[in-house]
Amino acid sequence: MAVKAPSLEAGAAEPQKIEALLGGSRILARRLTNVLDTHELLLHGLPASALNQLVGNLVVIAKNESLEKAVGMSLRTWQRRKDTPSKPLSQEQSGRAWKFAEILAKATDIFGSQAEAEQWLKRPAVGLNQHRPIDLLGTPAGIELVVDHLDRLEYGVYT
Repeated sequence: MAVKAPSLEAGAAEPQKIEALLGGSRILARRLTNVLDTHELLLHGLPASALNQLVGNLVVIAKNESLEKAVGMSLRTWQRRKDTPSKPLSQEQSGRAWKFAEILAKATDIFGSQAEAEQWLKRPAVGLNQHRPIDLLGTPAGIELVVDHLDRLEYGVYT
C-alpha cells in the first residue's frame, strides 16, 4: 500500500499565501501541492529571486531589518546575491525565508492586512514579555514563541 504525502489542502490558504509572498510558481518554478514539495524546494534552496520578491513587497519593515533579523542575511550579502538571482539560497536561508513568509502570512490573516501584520512584528508585544516579534525570529526558540503567540491571538487567548 502506497503512503500518500501529506496534503496542503487542510490549511490550503496559508501555504498558498506563503507561496505568493515568495513569488508563486513563476519564481519558485513549481506548484507546491504537499508538504514534501515544500521540503524538496527548501532542501535544494529557494531561488534568490524569491527572497527579492518577499523583501521587495514589504510595506512597513525596512529591508535591512527583515533581512538581518528574520532571514539571517546582511543587507550587503543580499545586495551581492541580487547580482546572481539564479543561484539558490542555502538550506538555512531558504528555511528562514520560508518561515518569515509563513509568519507574515499568518499575521496578515489575523490582523487583516500585511501593513498591520508588519506593524505588529515591529511593536513590543505584552505576550512576548515586551519583545518585538521580529527580534525573536533569529532563533528556532524565538520563532516558536512568535508562532505560539500568533496562535493565542488567533484564538483570543492573550496570556
